[in-house]
Amino acid sequence: MTGVGAGDELTATEAATACEAEREPDPSDSLRTFGAVVQALREHAGLSRVQFGELVRFSKHTVESVELGRRMPDASFVERAEEALGNTGALRRSARFLTRGEAGLAAWFRQWARLERRAVSLCTYECRLVPGLLQSEGYVCAVFGNSVPPLSDEQLEAQVAARLERQRMLDERPNVPFSFIVEEHVFRRRLGGAEVTRGLLDHVLRLTKPRNVAFQIMPVDAESHGCLDGPLQLLETPEHRRLAYSEGQQNGRLISGPNDVSLLYHRYDTLRSQALNPKDSRGLLERLRGEL
Repeated sequence: MTGVGAGDELTATEAATACEAEREPDPSDSLRTFGAVVQALREHAGLSRVQFGELVRFSKHTVESVELGRRMPDASFVERAEEALGNTGALRRSARFLTRGEAGLAAWFRQWARLERRAVSLCTYECRLVPGLLQSEGYVCAVFGNSVPPLSDEQLEAQVAARLERQRMLDERPNVPFSFIVEEHVFRRRLGGAEVTRGLLDHVLRLTKPRNVAFQIMPVDAESHGCLDGPLQLLETPEHRRLAYSEGQQNGRLISGPNDVSLLYHRYDTLRSQALNPKDSRGLLERLRGEL
């Protein structure tokens, strides 16, 4: 990041180019929050962006980008902003928690994705799609290829890459127990066509073979169901804290209240007792594979 002195001036073209170059490709919630705090403190001090930029020795375009969460501020910006806005320590402390956006991951899912990478156990129930951690590349392309409105080629590439990168957990963490319960109808839906479905079933059978991965199917003819309220994810942190996550249309919710999490673990345990056992679940997938 390059500072612009108070006496420096940018032409309109140079300013637009600089502003575009400094954009985060996918701003994170922490960047937006930090920027909103900077803007609130600046306005409380009665400073315009131009005046504030002169104090911190950065252009007004840089100030605007930071305030809108489009740019990661460097250490000199944070220090000068802190001094210009009262030296409370708030900006210095909060800057330690800034993270960049993660391309390809929905904003509401990023926090859960970070928790997943540290989890000592992970449980997933899905009734809409094959869980992301088990999706084959062809299936991933079919999922994002059905987005409404359609994704651009660049967006599609980023989504697919992020999904496949996330899947590496299964291979890289052989000592972490993973549990999956998936509705049978999800595998009967031939999303992407028969060839994609064949590849998907082969992929799921391979990924669920290790001893640390428990895979169960909830059959379509089951007369009881302990988790009718929708998809669910559960995990335990290295500090042995249990958390849950629920996702719907254009939103996701991290659930941390002990009573709520306990209830959701109970529902998952009930569902686990109602689903086919792992051996029968793999047998069903193999039969579905043979029907294609």
